[in-house]
Amino acid sequence: QVQLVESGGGLVQPGSSLRISCTASGSEFESYVLGWYRQPPGKRRAWIAAITSGGNIDYADSVQGRFTISRDNAKNTVYLQMNNLKPEDTAVYFCSGGLGLNDYWGQGTQVSVSS
Repeated sequence: QVQLVESGGGLVQPGSSLRISCTASGSEFESYVLGWYRQPPGKRRAWIAAITSGGNIDYADSVQGRFTISRDNAKNTVYLQMNNLKPEDTAVYFCSGGLGLNDYWGQGTQVSVSS
């Protein structure tokens, strides 16, 4: 069973930057498609970014231009660099991945944006 573990969340001020990480167990990481989702308080979980094993990337309109997804296969880690954070970015952020995007899920990390 593959485990995904997020880290790096926290409380930041509007306009700040934050990078969150997700590290996977197992030996097939470089074959995985990986993604980030978020779930704001009282709302449904929504997809925001994905990166394929070949490095193709896609973003939801809500984060396009502010967030950057990347991966380091040597570290079995996928990152989400978040710039110019806004209060509406407050959410629990989840990573997912596998041979299918939703095969495996992390437990989530809280990101709160507030002054």
